[in-house]
Amino acid sequence: MLDVACGWTMDVDRGPDWLFVRLHGPTDGIAEGTELAEMLWSQLRQHFTNRLVLELDDLPMLRSQLIGQLVLIYKRIHADGGMMRICGLSASNQDAQRACQLADRFPSYLNREDAVMGHFPGRLR
Repeated sequence: MLDVACGWTMDVDRGPDWLFVRLHGPTDGIAEGTELAEMLWSQLRQHFTNRLVLELDDLPMLRSQLIGQLVLIYKRIHADGGMMRICGLSASNQDAQRACQLADRFPSYLNREDAVMGHFPGRLR
């Protein structure tokens, strides 16, 4: 587990062509995602990849500042020719994602396997 920005921690796993990052929010629930995009970008560079799956199962609430950081890292990865996918969002966080009109930019997958394959449950492959 790595300590990152403002009380955030992350578990980092490397798979073929992908970096998997499970984010854990601050224990006090106060800190937002400032500098999180830069920390994620640094991890991508260290692992020589531009494909990221963010596992957000442990994220209690998708707040606006964190959404801004997700947009920043998405844009940076996309500009580098890479891909970012997210998985594990709760139903309320999926609602927040749709309210911000970001479901098309980075759709939410059930788990890391579905994210890598780009598979949504209930859809034909």
